[in-house]
Amino acid sequence: MFRAFLLAALFLLGSCGTAPREAKPALWAVRDGDTTVYLFGSVHLLPPDLRWLEGPVRTAFDASDTLVLELVMPPQAETQALLDKLGRTPGDPTVAALPAPEHAKLEGALRQAGLSPQSLDRDEPWLAALTLSLLPLQTLGYDDARGVEQVLQAAATKAGKQVIGLETAEEQFGYFDHLSDAAQTRLLGDTLDGLPETGANIDAAVAAWSKGDADALARLLNADLAPNPELRDTLLLRRNQRWAAWVQGRLQRAGTVFVAVGAGHLAGSDSVLAMLTKSGLKVERLQ
Repeated sequence: MFRAFLLAALFLLGSCGTAPREAKPALWAVRDGDTTVYLFGSVHLLPPDLRWLEGPVRTAFDASDTLVLELVMPPQAETQALLDKLGRTPGDPTVAALPAPEHAKLEGALRQAGLSPQSLDRDEPWLAALTLSLLPLQTLGYDDARGVEQVLQAAATKAGKQVIGLETAEEQFGYFDHLSDAAQTRLLGDTLDGLPETGANIDAAVAAWSKGDADALARLLNADLAPNPELRDTLLLRRNQRWAAWVQGRLQRAGTVFVAVGAGHLAGSDSVLAMLTKSGLKVERLQ
């Protein structure tokens, strides 16, 4: 899912140790006579003590001529301009218009993070929710430079591989921006309510990812998204459908491709993998 979206799609590690630890995340392949598409569930931020680009994952990556990510992130200035354009649009509802009890809860969360209580007042609710979801991580030492996408992109660039994105940053932020006011408000409220449990939820998600336990990831994802059907439809189902169609289309051309998308998209009965299987393709879990 989105690089900034932590409710279900951003699976992080809950504690930082000193000795490197090995993870064995899940990897799948879809093949035909002259094409192989590897499918790998990514974690957008990780600490430095987790080793995962080894074994079958490394072998598959090295064998691929193209790396496919959810998106290739634009420069920071361009990203900030997009957030200003989509998340702070004049005339759209902002968190300043929230009912007093909800705004008071937001102010409390910002004070606890050492920020001004009014620092998000110009933000639309979806952008405020994304910002809030990142706040607990800043004190825990997480860095997106350690995340799967950054590591893979750096390795692909060094090896001279082609790197492409399934979506653009404007498309991804646009999904949030086009949510109804009710869905955005629900997202912000759920984010505020979930802040105290952030560490425990992240621990559970990363433990499942590190073991390659897609069923556990699916349960966690469904628990996070079930209360907000519009959000689930927009961020998960529709995108899974488009990405499954992309894989089917890519199989029509020869080559070997390594696709890394948020781990939540490869878990559960509505995952990209499930959709590919329903279309008649064989999805192989690699050990």
